[in-house]
Amino acid sequence: MIGSKKEMGSREAASTPQNESTSGHGVPIFSYLELAKATENFSNKSLIGRGGFGAVYRGQLESTGQVVAVKRLDKTGFQGDKEFLVEVLMLSLLRHPNLVSLIGYCAEGDQRLLVYEYMPLGSLEYHLHDLKHDQKPLDWNTRMKIAAGAAKGLEFLHNGADPPVIYRDLKSSNILLDEGFHPKLSDFGLAKFGPSGDKSHVSTRIMGTRGYCAPEYMNSGKLTMKSDIFSFGVFLLELITGRKALDDTRDRDQRSIVDWARPLWKDSKNLAPLADPLLEGQFSKSTFKRAIEIAMLCTQENANGRPSTSELVNALDFLASQPYNPNEDKRVGNKNPVNDEYSPEKTSKMLDRDLERERAVADAKMWGETCREKRQQQGAESNADGINR
Repeated sequence: MIGSKKEMGSREAASTPQNESTSGHGVPIFSYLELAKATENFSNKSLIGRGGFGAVYRGQLESTGQVVAVKRLDKTGFQGDKEFLVEVLMLSLLRHPNLVSLIGYCAEGDQRLLVYEYMPLGSLEYHLHDLKHDQKPLDWNTRMKIAAGAAKGLEFLHNGADPPVIYRDLKSSNILLDEGFHPKLSDFGLAKFGPSGDKSHVSTRIMGTRGYCAPEYMNSGKLTMKSDIFSFGVFLLELITGRKALDDTRDRDQRSIVDWARPLWKDSKNLAPLADPLLEGQFSKSTFKRAIEIAMLCTQENANGRPSTSELVNALDFLASQPYNPNEDKRVGNKNPVNDEYSPEKTSKMLDRDLERERAVADAKMWGETCREKRQQQGAESNADGINR
């Protein structure tokens, strides 16, 4: 049976009206008519978003008055009955403050609809890439708060769920924001249970979003927890830089946010181009550098070298506990000191150890390539001398 290893937090549950039935897992089942009424017959006025799986509408349940988000799956979209059932199963049994709550669903005829708690601030993607002229960009402190919260949600899936869950679709559009920019992971149609026993991976068809998928998964179809870590690193780079994970309007070598960021990061003396211009320099340089380092560790090609979700939570909790105060132009320590588990010493040691290892590997690769080029050049010169003779 699926569930959590321990109670990780409570979520607001919708009361089930007496005229509604419930599934075997206690999730309310709504009729299509109820949800049509709630969304004013799925009118454009109620439309709040659209993705690969279908359209999302804001609605109000007539029976309880609760405001909800209703996702109506596109019959020709990417999410079929299997993905629909997976999402219902996952969200009905997994509870955590950083996972979106499932209120109920509808599977009437060929209609497939999911009813979620309503997230008033929308998706993170909207705040990063679709800002209106009169809308303020996210400040540095809010970005670190979102990163830390998303890490906790992912850590729960990997370590708190039983069996463990691989999210497989972590991206900015799937991170929804509640009041106070409290982040919650959403859309679990692609989630898979992690490997069991002595297995190291789950073999599956390649699915996900371009720009976020780990290279080893794209090449082999072998899915691991580290695949999620790569996606998390891409999302973290989005938060820091303000760029999209994949932007086909840019030059080829700059389309992927990872490919663009890596050479800039290696030039550690000049990290300024990695900062979102909308931040206007309002952040601590040391905290900014650490955040970049975490993102690059997550997106390294060597999957085994990527940090675990527990290490991510430790590191990002510490960064979030060091808010930037623009009036003082320096980091301001949290009044409530973090405990030893999240101490800056442990965070720094973890980052420094992994960064040193990755830079050593990078240096070794560069040295090997240089030697190979020299050998090829010497071979070419030797052949040329032989011909001239």
